[in-house]
Amino acid sequence: HPRVTMPPRKRKKEAKEQDPDGQQVQKRAKKEEPKKDSPTIESKPDFTSKRQLFVDEEPSRNYWLIKSEPNTRMVKGVDIKYSIQDLMAEENQTTCWDGVRNMEARNNMRAMNVGDLALFYHSNCKELGIYGIVEVVKSAYPDHTQFDIKDPHYDPRSKKDEPRWDMVDVKFVRTFKEFIPQAELKKHYNEHTKNDGILSNMALFTRLRLSVQPVTKPQFDFIMQLEMKSHS
Repeated sequence: HPRVTMPPRKRKKEAKEQDPDGQQVQKRAKKEEPKKDSPTIESKPDFTSKRQLFVDEEPSRNYWLIKSEPNTRMVKGVDIKYSIQDLMAEENQTTCWDGVRNMEARNNMRAMNVGDLALFYHSNCKELGIYGIVEVVKSAYPDHTQFDIKDPHYDPRSKKDEPRWDMVDVKFVRTFKEFIPQAELKKHYNEHTKNDGILSNMALFTRLRLSVQPVTKPQFDFIMQLEMKSHS
């Protein structure tokens, strides 16, 4: 029954977060000098450090944030570290996002579509923050690690004819020129909660332990603008 197409790779995700009970690309327009006595028209912001716009004309695209631990941490003899650099080193810069053992996070992965974008967040480390972007390239299918008794994410209650846990495949898109620290995001979040701003309901701060989270398009755009400012 499981549609396992990829061999086991380095384990990732936050083992702390476990819920055993089931809880176009558009060419950038040339910048035109405003005519005298005419109002200045702001162009759409460039959302990538490589000067390729994520001007999203696809209303069906969704956005997410996925967390992974970049530093070594041994769980049942297996190092579960997985950084964005580890993803870059993978064949085709693609991996299966296995090891998620929280029902809400699993359901978020089940809601992912091919082409969705996700922010890659380093967690449980000294420099918490968003380090880059990945793309969903395969929608949810059974996570092979739930059946592997030697794997830290083994689940004895999960049966091959009735798997409890799924995963998706993600592909590296790019890193940020400078990562966006969690502290900076928290500062904006605190400001936005005062006036119902864009980040006021961001799951990164309202669902702290959730390793796969939805992100709204305005939140995604806001974060891209933060990245622009960080190296402008």
